[in-house]
Amino acid sequence: MKTCYYEIGGHSLAVCFVNEENSDDLIPSFAPFRLQEEPAELLFTMLVDDNLDWPEQNDEIGQFDCGGCNHGVYRRDDGGYLYSIHDIHDVLCSRMQSNADFSECSVSLYGKTWVQRNYGLNNALMMAYAFASACSATMLMHASVIRQGGKGYLMTAPSGTGKSTHTRLWYDNIPGCDLMNDDNPVVRIVDGQAVVYGSPWSGKTRCYRNIQAPVGGIVRIQQRPENSIRKLNPVEAFCNLLPAMSNMKWDKRVYNGICDGIGQLIQLVGMHELGCLPNAEAAILCHDTIAK
Repeated sequence: MKTCYYEIGGHSLAVCFVNEENSDDLIPSFAPFRLQEEPAELLFTMLVDDNLDWPEQNDEIGQFDCGGCNHGVYRRDDGGYLYSIHDIHDVLCSRMQSNADFSECSVSLYGKTWVQRNYGLNNALMMAYAFASACSATMLMHASVIRQGGKGYLMTAPSGTGKSTHTRLWYDNIPGCDLMNDDNPVVRIVDGQAVVYGSPWSGKTRCYRNIQAPVGGIVRIQQRPENSIRKLNPVEAFCNLLPAMSNMKWDKRVYNGICDGIGQLIQLVGMHELGCLPNAEAAILCHDTIAK
């Protein structure tokens, strides 16, 4: 068995490959986060074994939306969970099971192609990370993050609204910018400060950077016929941030942990709403407002 250790967002995890046909070659986006030695403490362990025995599924209790693909979620009798992970073509790529706090997880890969097996393992690891870390003031957020002046600025919105377009406009028009992550950064509260980290999950953009920065601002992007920006009140900010976080509303431990983290994030950073056109003026307005 081959065991690989990684550190993502300040949390360490182990991926144990039982079968020879599976290895860390399936998850190249994790390479920048690889640890050379076994860490003292693990957030969770993921066992990758294609020959696992799977219990019968109970009734589906919900679905986890992962970039347009909904993965079925089933409660185990011992309080843990089962997941059926399908790709956009509805191909079963993997099944994952976990204990109640996601500290121990296992996955079997069913994909016939490398792409399907990569998808099955990558998504299992993403969900395990999000739910295992929920009570550690850690959130996996659907956002595009640009770094400027030593701080990270998170742009969030439903898919297709223009998050990546807006961070690109920052990059093209504001000196000193670099992209930290384009889809799923990690946000943590560490010693009373909000910190954003790069992650192995970055959507269609291959931006897998093991970097971090204090959070300088969070912006909700909306397409509008003219550019305007305003600060959201705490209730508005909470209502906009909650759907942006990887979450399980049917699990009180996970849900309460995410809600607590959002509350701290709002208190420390706040949130703005940018109504905008896809132009340089929008990026400059946003930067000049939130990067004071």
